[in-house]
Amino acid sequence: MLETTIRFFQEGGAFMYPIAVVLAVGLAITIERFIYLGSVRRRNRVAFERGILPLLEKRDYQRAMKVANGSTSAIASIMGAGLGRLLSDSRREDIEYAMEEGLMEVLPRLEKRTQYLATLANIATLLGLLGTIIGLIAAFTAVAAADPAQKASLLSESISVAMNTTAFGLMSAIPLLMFHAVLQTRTNEIVDSFEMAGVKLLNIVSDPMNQAAA
Repeated sequence: MLETTIRFFQEGGAFMYPIAVVLAVGLAITIERFIYLGSVRRRNRVAFERGILPLLEKRDYQRAMKVANGSTSAIASIMGAGLGRLLSDSRREDIEYAMEEGLMEVLPRLEKRTQYLATLANIATLLGLLGTIIGLIAAFTAVAAADPAQKASLLSESISVAMNTTAFGLMSAIPLLMFHAVLQTRTNEIVDSFEMAGVKLLNIVSDPMNQAAA
């Protein structure tokens, strides 16, 4: 398997190495994003479900605010912004706007570098095509000066080698596009959890029974 891979690289020409670099960078971004988003999801679940939400259900907004300020999770900063407006006797709309502002501050960190994967996939595809075109140009140039009896076999062999770069470019681009889609889905799921937490806060605050109890 290793010998086949090495021969595949050698036959593909110089463009195989830039494509390999693009693939390596894309995989590094993918691994880092998976680890980061997984960490964000776990910390959000702990901070909200075990810390902030039970206090909100008890209408203990002061302690909920302290828990939110003491947490480094993304959802805590969003809920802290809403609770800050709530404790200052702001309207429901003001609380909602505060949480939306907090979400806008968190969102760039969630989407950071993910968009690069789509760009890297396009670069890998284009490098593969460019390598193939340059390989074909070199092949036809070599065939023009070759013995007529050897032209057919030489041309077919050269085309086969040149097509290796396109194949490798596509082999690199397809997984990167797939990883990009998966990361986008996970990011959207986290954003949805933020919105759900915000709706829960607003519903608790707007409940007439809660207001009467307060």
